[in-house]
Amino acid sequence: MDADTLRSLQAPIKDRYRDAPESAVVTLRARGSLDDTSIACKVETGRALAVAGLHPATGGSGAELCSGDMLLEALVACAGVTLKAVATAIGVELRSGSVSAEGDLDFRGTLGVDKGAPVGFSAIRLRFALDTDAPRDKLDQLLKLTERYCVVFQTLNHKPELAVTLGQGSTPAQG
Repeated sequence: MDADTLRSLQAPIKDRYRDAPESAVVTLRARGSLDDTSIACKVETGRALAVAGLHPATGGSGAELCSGDMLLEALVACAGVTLKAVATAIGVELRSGSVSAEGDLDFRGTLGVDKGAPVGFSAIRLRFALDTDAPRDKLDQLLKLTERYCVVFQTLNHKPELAVTLGQGSTPAQG
């Protein structure tokens, strides 16, 4: 896809959002069901069923997906798609590239071993490696715009309003 094709694809969508800003607000949803036989949750991904379980550092077998890995995978996917779209839009030719993310967890917090240890990632590092002849100023612009428009990165960077509810029955409580 080239920049003109991308612009023509997005132009009517952008126009609609300018004319009716409320139409740009979309609620995304994820669903899962608790496994009946093990400490796992079956998550509907839209393409397949992903089974998330305990990380081996917390007693898991490693057979199920770790939700921390899934978070990093979502970041890599979003950042990669965003970078490709931005590169296309600003005319940066990429021969190839890779995206990686790594995060540091202290499992003492998750397991309640040390109340002072954080629960969750204490640091996340996102890296891009690109094969391109683009000049440094274009690459700086590419990185800046990718960071600005990556939904997952910005969600992690600016904590959203969060709410948790608990209901009884087979359907999660609505917020």
